[in-house]
Amino acid sequence: MEPKVAELKQKIEDTLCPFGFEVYPFQVAWYNELLPPAFHLLLPGPTLAFLVLSTPAMFDQALKPFLQSCHLRMLTDPVDQCVAYHLGRVRESLPELQIEVIADYEVHPNRRPKILAQTAAHVAGAAYYYQRQDVEADPWGNQHISGVCIHPRFGGWFAIRGVVLLPGIEVPDLPPRKPHDCVPTRAARIALLEGFNFHWRDWTYRDAVTPQERYSEEQKAYFSTPPAQRLALLGLVQPSEKPSSPSPDFPFTTHTPKKPGNPSRARSWLSPRVSPPASPGP
Repeated sequence: MEPKVAELKQKIEDTLCPFGFEVYPFQVAWYNELLPPAFHLLLPGPTLAFLVLSTPAMFDQALKPFLQSCHLRMLTDPVDQCVAYHLGRVRESLPELQIEVIADYEVHPNRRPKILAQTAAHVAGAAYYYQRQDVEADPWGNQHISGVCIHPRFGGWFAIRGVVLLPGIEVPDLPPRKPHDCVPTRAARIALLEGFNFHWRDWTYRDAVTPQERYSEEQKAYFSTPPAQRLALLGLVQPSEKPSSPSPDFPFTTHTPKKPGNPSRARSWLSPRVSPPASPGP
């Protein structure tokens, strides 16, 4: 890895990793090469970018402290707010640089996603994006089958949160990093894609590989709850009542962030549609 890439990666990791995030560098060209022009990032190919994902630890190390702070605003998803807050801290940690942050949920006015998160995760080497095209002689006929990313250490128990772009910093010699193919057989890939598309509510597709860590039961309960009901689950007042402050009877235990030891929304490369239409969580 080039020295300036390693230095920038370390600074971003120092900002994000204590809160349950991981960071992976990639070139914009690697992403654009897999997509039609309508989805391209409009930057020179060698531009440096970083993929950011959250691990199961993010719930305790980032979300809970965020909810107990004064940062939360009603009417917006708490996890999205938490992630935006921490990605904003990346800008603060590198004030001398021009930085553009794109969260995984951001869309253009025409509703086209600003970033196809799973494609970015694949080219950054963070997680392998398994798609129908990865199954020889697939059995699904005319059925629509969405792809899904699998992390080599967390399986499906993670979420892609966005990308950090650094316009003006070009790294033409950055070596490509292939994602680890941790679901190599046809039978296992069929089971993974069928589990994700048809049985996603039972969480089992996330165990396509034996994970180093899974979501906790309270984390699963949170992500299984419809978004409109999550504030009530967290013990937070509704927007029509009082200012946004956590309830003293906050039902989740707190956790002090530790220094590191050092899913994802499902979109195909070519389609902005989110599928399945409902999901138990990232």
